[in-house]
Amino acid sequence: MSENEFRFPGATGVGSMPGEDAREAAKTVTGSFEDFPHLPELPARGPGADMIGRTAGMLVELYARVEPSGWRLADRPGRDTRRARSWLGEDLDALEEFTQGHEGDLKVQVVGPWTLAAALELRNGESALSDPGACRDLAASLAEGLRLHLAEVRRRVPGARLVLQLDEPSLTAVLRGQVRTASGYRTHRAVDRQIVEATLRDVVATHSGDPVVVHSCAPDVPFALLRRAGAAAVSFDFALLTERDDEAIGEAVEGGTRLFAGVVPSTDGPLSDPAGSVVGVRTLWRRLGLHPGLLADAVTLTPSCGLAGASPAYARAALAHCVRAARSLADNPE
Repeated sequence: MSENEFRFPGATGVGSMPGEDAREAAKTVTGSFEDFPHLPELPARGPGADMIGRTAGMLVELYARVEPSGWRLADRPGRDTRRARSWLGEDLDALEEFTQGHEGDLKVQVVGPWTLAAALELRNGESALSDPGACRDLAASLAEGLRLHLAEVRRRVPGARLVLQLDEPSLTAVLRGQVRTASGYRTHRAVDRQIVEATLRDVVATHSGDPVVVHSCAPDVPFALLRRAGAAAVSFDFALLTERDDEAIGEAVEGGTRLFAGVVPSTDGPLSDPAGSVVGVRTLWRRLGLHPGLLADAVTLTPSCGLAGASPAYARAALAHCVRAARSLADNPE
């Protein structure tokens, strides 16, 4: 592990939580993760609280409105933009209330440039992904919006080290040309990997003082590309890994990239004992031939994805389970 590598606590959440009460969500998250809380997202409130609308509300000099088909770029800020910004302000107020005196890591999540380009529509109804110029404009607007957003969070929680999470669930589909056109009969052409990597690198570099995590709960996460783009950590659904990911994961770990392993189911169901939740992580480590002593320094445990679809009781249990599983992993890495 390199000396300059970012180190993170052993457990945190992914982002979304059930319900509509910002104070209750912030209280749950900060109470569960004293060392590494995150800014909760509450998509149950409706358009503007969803991940795309929330991030669209952060854009600078670009705006979006809700259409029956989804979020579409608009000429000026309207009701949907104002609602997204209002809910974000409400969430920040709640976070500030429950993080008084916090001096550890604090994670905030936004949609990354490629998932945003795949989801936002141009005025003709097609995805912004269809227009390279629109993709560039979106990435630049997002980078500036993130700079302002992080400055606001830093003002509210001055003792925290901010960790930025870019949510990129559509990244693999963008790379493989699997994002469907508006008609649904065709797919958009795959974006060149070098362009994808360069755009991510530019967004990450804008926040060089803050470690960046890239999250995807889709299969076939491009670990090597994200590492080259400057991600300090990659967040993923551990259950979707296959042995063909081994080489890329091993290289990432040896290069100092942190793994945010989603080992706790994100929807209601029985939870195993904490030690049972990390059996797969230990098995992966042995398969890669990595030293068990590296585990606590290289892995942060999370739910497999956001918890918006869970019951409030299960969401609380899942977060607590992540903390206990991380403790089990640190106490007994072998």
